[in-house]
Amino acid sequence: MSKSNLLQQDLLGLEISPGEIKHLTGIDPEDIFRPSILRDSSKKWSFWLNEISIALALTPILLGVIYVFIILPTRGASLKWAVLLIVLFPFIIVVGRLIWLKKHSPDILVNLLDEIDKYHAVVKAIDIKHQLEKVSNFHTNCSDRKQVIVALQLTREDLVRALKSDRILRENKNLLPNNAELLTNNLAALQTLQINANADEYGRLINQSWQISLTVQEEMRKLLNQR
Repeated sequence: MSKSNLLQQDLLGLEISPGEIKHLTGIDPEDIFRPSILRDSSKKWSFWLNEISIALALTPILLGVIYVFIILPTRGASLKWAVLLIVLFPFIIVVGRLIWLKKHSPDILVNLLDEIDKYHAVVKAIDIKHQLEKVSNFHTNCSDRKQVIVALQLTREDLVRALKSDRILRENKNLLPNNAELLTNNLAALQTLQINANADEYGRLINQSWQISLTVQEEMRKLLNQR
């Protein structure tokens, strides 16, 4: 979610920004290959444009090195080889980067980033619902909205805890897998909110928050079982 989006005051602290993700995980989220992005029409073109831009920027440098140190000594000055390399290099760089990104993208972290996208979608849904209510002069019970905010705060805590735990376990390969405290979560509190929620839009959003935290717990169990 972009910080440029104007959210309501009680939603402002809920975002988990790319900078915070990088601080928590030690990895720039832009360097993580996520197949879900390629299934999202609003994101895949930006992804491919970024990769093509990187490939075009690297092509002259790598092409120059290979042409001077490999092609010239073995083939001499060859226009055919130069044209062939110019055509092939961007494609080779894109494929090479995809292979490298996939190899260096931990599955658990990929899944957590996908859950963060779902979490941000819930935050945005609340904001849009509030704007629609203002336009229609229809106001729902404030306590319902507050319950959703509490649910999102609990879910945010679970996501942040999971990102921290993932980093700890990645950087400490010999950590014993019986660290039950890493599985601490807010599921019980979220389930209470879910049970008490009304069967309306806000209740549905609370349920989505609970589902996100449930998935996060499952990912943390997978992470610990890998150790």
